[in-house]
Amino acid sequence: MSPHTAHASPTTSKGPDIVVETLDTLTETSEDWQADTLPPPPILSAEEERRLWRKIDKRLIPISTVLYLVSYLDRGSIGNAKLQGLVTQLDLTGGRYNIALTMFYLFYCVCTIPSNLLLKKFKPSRWIPGLALAWGIVATLMGLVKTYPQFVGVRICLGVAEAGFSPGIYYLLSLWYPRHMLSWRFGLFWAGGTCSGAFSGLIAYGISFMSGTAGLLGWSWIFIVEGLLTVIAAIIAFFVFVDLPETAEFLTPEERSYVIHRLKEDNSSVGEEEHFEWRHIPAAIFDWKIISGCLIDVATTGPIYGISLFLPSIINGFGYNPAISQLLSVPPYVIATATAVICSHYSDVTKMRSPFIFAGLCITFLGFCINISDVSIRAKYAGLYFVVIGVYSSTPMVLSWLGNNAVGHYKRGVGLGMQVMFGNIAGIIASNIYRVEDAPRYIRGHIAELCLISMGLVVVPTTALIYARRNARRDAEEREMEEKGSSVQLTEEELKQMGDRAPGFRYTL
Repeated sequence: MSPHTAHASPTTSKGPDIVVETLDTLTETSEDWQADTLPPPPILSAEEERRLWRKIDKRLIPISTVLYLVSYLDRGSIGNAKLQGLVTQLDLTGGRYNIALTMFYLFYCVCTIPSNLLLKKFKPSRWIPGLALAWGIVATLMGLVKTYPQFVGVRICLGVAEAGFSPGIYYLLSLWYPRHMLSWRFGLFWAGGTCSGAFSGLIAYGISFMSGTAGLLGWSWIFIVEGLLTVIAAIIAFFVFVDLPETAEFLTPEERSYVIHRLKEDNSSVGEEEHFEWRHIPAAIFDWKIISGCLIDVATTGPIYGISLFLPSIINGFGYNPAISQLLSVPPYVIATATAVICSHYSDVTKMRSPFIFAGLCITFLGFCINISDVSIRAKYAGLYFVVIGVYSSTPMVLSWLGNNAVGHYKRGVGLGMQVMFGNIAGIIASNIYRVEDAPRYIRGHIAELCLISMGLVVVPTTALIYARRNARRDAEEREMEEKGSSVQLTEEELKQMGDRAPGFRYTL
């Protein structure tokens, strides 16, 4: 009997201890036993290793990307529905539309961290598809509401159901891939959200011709059709999704052993704590690096939500009719998708994150400046390209940057959950800065976005500078010890406790 099993006995644990030991016991399942009984890791050639990672990519990335695409369709389709009779039929006058947007993000924020803590406990292969099925059903029902209170209630349910998905995927990928292989995978996953902007406009344009079918307006059919697409994707996900490397049945025992070895080798200078303890939560909440990552996420996610929720309305304010406005919202997202994947790839090649984030924020800043200026409609539309491309291409690096520098399974899980939660706080802000009365120029909203971006333009280089100085100091200390012929002997457990403070750890810049 393991020490955890003995300690979890009902006769020896009470109150909060039961919760702690339950979490620990759930972690110490057959996964740990299988990891212990795996064969030694094989020696693979470069080509064999590439084939192995491609094999893993095929099982994780396509289905994750598809689910993210439909996730963004379901949450962002309200911007397209707004032009197809939603506001009129549900009487979303005054601030009602903005309140409906806010309630989604409010409940999304509350549920992100708890969901990430539960991910490893209830199997990613069941938890994530289950979330997708739940929000797909909710999104479909959103097309059948008849009153404003019903609409707000369903938006709340959508926020709760979607909350665990994207932080869960980021966390799951960080448990599968070494640090400097993450950004490109995050970029591929993120491409699903970026593509949704293009698909949303195209789908909304096609569905606009269904208005009046079965007595429902176009906005209802947008929610129903896109919600049913999510349900189908979720059902497929139940048959495709995988759990952790230790129990991946699509890999041979030798391949599982190799992946686990690579992950441990990637953190050999530190080691990673894999079992839950309550101290992981405050350790993440009060870690300046995670707080910095959250602020950077606010700076990028605010513009993302602002533009995804209001881009059709902004283009409509240029004088185009609703159908053409839907179509004109497509091209910026197509280019942004390609840019995000390319930048993510080179971010991994260079093992750098901050330059790509900073450049993306600068491009986004330029785009908003163009749109608050007194320039031609064509120039403003071109400015929207800068906004979409800049902000969408930098976001994968924002997430992988925090994932690279947060050590420990649960600390990283809480940190990524916090980051997504702060990003959705930016969603609350974005939901309320673009007001109906500010149409068609939305100067107030654009200026608010510029303020968020400005914060990022300060925090990103400051964080990178601190990381660089700490890396340099550790390099100097290491050289000094080598010159003296001395070394600090730390146990594996001490290294795990130190995390990113361990002498051998180097921050990703």
